Amino acid sequence: MAQNTFEALVAEAEAAPVEGWDFSWLDGRATEQRPSWGYQRLMGERLAHAHAALDIQTGGGEVLAGVPKLPPLTVATESWPPNVAKATRLLHPLGAAVVHDPDEPPLPFAADAFDLVVSRHPVTVWWDEIARVLTPGGTYLSQQVGPASVFELVEFFLGPQPEDVRRKRHPDDARHDAEAAGLEVVDLRAESLRTEFLDIGAVVYFLRKVIWMVPGFTVDAYRDRLRDLHDRITAEGPFVAHTTRFLIEARKPR
Repeated sequence: MAQNTFEALVAEAEAAPVEGWDFSWLDGRATEQRPSWGYQRLMGERLAHAHAALDIQTGGGEVLAGVPKLPPLTVATESWPPNVAKATRLLHPLGAAVVHDPDEPPLPFAADAFDLVVSRHPVTVWWDEIARVLTPGGTYLSQQVGPASVFELVEFFLGPQPEDVRRKRHPDDARHDAEAAGLEVVDLRAESLRTEFLDIGAVVYFLRKVIWMVPGFTVDAYRDRLRDLHDRITAEGPFVAHTTRFLIEARKPR
């Protein structure tokens, strides 16, 4: 019975679509604490007072589409074609343009084009480009993945990671890089948040969707470890990890 359950859970997760940045498939299968600052609410407050805004690496556009009011000029960038299509369908009716961009400099916009730039969980951050496209006095607001996020799960599959890998994406480095690009950091906060995976299907779906956690992840490549983890969850309950997040807000001097 356990084997059938394992195979059924894995097959279900392998068949689930993973485009966009909507994690609702995990409802009832995984839980994650949310940062206390409420990024979407903060972003909505900033957008309500902006004239021209850019959302970098919008994913499927879900976060941007969830704010109450968009500025008169709103543009979103995204690199992955399935997400570009999804974001276009979601954001165009709201008056926001979606631009296919490879997430490599330069951004396809003129200097001083936006008084607000936002980005939730960017994979890469090109600080010089953010500073370039911001108007003087403009603001960059971003929630980012912090160091060693969900590394209990990563190290279950990959083994112990060296300290330089564990420290990547540290908020102190973000502050340094933002200031080196000429921006003034006006807010920087970090939190560690409890995350639980309730079944092995949730793990498979998460690793398929967040592809940089276990690079090259496939069920076939990691079937033995997946089965071990399934047995552990069955015997002991949810697999607990800790997500790290930080909020950074930076301003371009006038």
